[in-house]
Amino acid sequence: MKTLKTALIIMALCAAAAYGQTEDLGMGAFANSKGAIKLAVDASLVDLDLKSPYVMFVVYMAAGSDNQNIVVSRDGVTMLYKGQEYKMPSLHELRKSYNGEIHDVTFYRNLAKAGLISSWIKLYEFPRKQDFFPPLTPHAAAAVDQGSMSSFVGFRTKCYFKNPGFEKGDKLTIRVVAKNNPNLTGEVEVTLE
Repeated sequence: MKTLKTALIIMALCAAAAYGQTEDLGMGAFANSKGAIKLAVDASLVDLDLKSPYVMFVVYMAAGSDNQNIVVSRDGVTMLYKGQEYKMPSLHELRKSYNGEIHDVTFYRNLAKAGLISSWIKLYEFPRKQDFFPPLTPHAAAAVDQGSMSSFVGFRTKCYFKNPGFEKGDKLTIRVVAKNNPNLTGEVEVTLE
């Protein structure tokens, strides 16, 4: 029995090590191309304003296999921080409680994206017609509750979370679970600088 428990623990650790393939791209960007959903997360704006009541991550998602069609709902994107899972607020809640969206988008445009360009995302197209949190501007993307990806077309969106009290050096995980198949997941570990 003891040998069986030891074997199971070793298998679980190996699976976790194989799955947790987050790559630090520098400049607040992190990527993981392993798993059913490839993810890249740009946390550079969070790094600059750790005290904001709501924090914005830009998340790039793509199907891990060319023959998959994956749909991700806003409820399928969560943040894990200090052992607790956080869901994104609704668009209505964010707009009612936070008035910094346009500032965030404007400021984010001026940040360097060199880290992201060096990752797997350079091989994909990310249409900007849809977003979980589009700003209230005349030419903004349509607000959606789900995004889809297939082949070499991914889904790029802003993801907001209520700030649980971040500090420099904290680690968190952004996890995505497919709506059309909960066995299809992806995650990226982010270290705040």
